[in-house]
Amino acid sequence: MNRTFLEQPFTPAQIKQRKGRNGVLDYVEGHSVIQRLNDALEGEWSFEVVHHDGREDEVLVLGRLSAGAVVKMTFGASQVTREKVSGKPLSLGDDLKAAATDALKKCSTFFGVGLHLYAEKPLSGRDGAPHGGPARSAPATPNGPPRPPVVPRPPAVQPPPAVPVNGNGASSHGTRNAATERQLDAIVKIGRAKGLAPTAVESMSLRVFNRKPGALTREEASTLIKELTNLKRSA
Repeated sequence: MNRTFLEQPFTPAQIKQRKGRNGVLDYVEGHSVIQRLNDALEGEWSFEVVHHDGREDEVLVLGRLSAGAVVKMTFGASQVTREKVSGKPLSLGDDLKAAATDALKKCSTFFGVGLHLYAEKPLSGRDGAPHGGPARSAPATPNGPPRPPVVPRPPAVQPPPAVPVNGNGASSHGTRNAATERQLDAIVKIGRAKGLAPTAVESMSLRVFNRKPGALTREEASTLIKELTNLKRSA
């Protein structure tokens, strides 16, 4: 299998264009794909329709392309062509053949055939101009080439203000809402009554509020007192 030849881009003369749902699309005809497979695989390949299905406006086929031990399968589709006056299908056989050709071309992309046509690119002509109009360029600066677009930077996230603490871990401001001396005394006495050492009470405060008792607010100190009161006395 000659992968290099399989993946070789088609010439501009072989590339056709048609209107698609997302604009003008490039494609190659079925005979060009068959010729590429014959040349690259020296005729050692086969294609078969595994399953087909007809719907009101579309026919579908499941195709299988084999080249030695390598097998690729995918679907192909084609619209049902109808008479303009009666609306009856003209030829479901021709529609199925078109769907089979579509499946063959899509299977071939798994071998790299025509894969360059599916690469992401803007909907434009080969000269870089949008279909139906001249090529556009970014506005140029007076003394140089076009400037790249300016991408707005997201606003910086400001960290919360730090709360200064004294050597005992207590807040140095906001004393109006700080735990009272009576609350702090109650925390020590209740902890002692429960058989807890001062360091154990301090650890409990740090675990729950991430602060030592001396840095607690009145509400937090009240909560800690309730937690200590509900504890069973340590043996």
